[in-house]
Amino acid sequence: MSLLINFSIFPLDKGESVSQYVARAVKIIKDSGLPYKLGAMGTSIEGEWDEVMDVVTRCFEELKQDCSRVYMNITGDYRKIGPDRIVSKVESVESKL
Repeated sequence: MSLLINFSIFPLDKGESVSQYVARAVKIIKDSGLPYKLGAMGTSIEGEWDEVMDVVTRCFEELKQDCSRVYMNITGDYRKIGPDRIVSKVESVESKL
């Protein structure tokens, strides 16, 4: 089983550049040990439901400590097949180009 999400999180009350806050969330994602792919507008994360959602929760808890308004966007795809979809989905599309 595999949950693949694309996740973005950042504060709305910290000015124009929020990369330092995004970096705090990405560190949590990286330290989780789950497969992830950082993108310009979000980060893809793959794993089992509970472990992926735990990472999302930890990112939120980190930012809410010193941010009054936190924006999050989560899109997900759950499938009853094995892991590595974070790579295979992209390869499938690229092979058709």
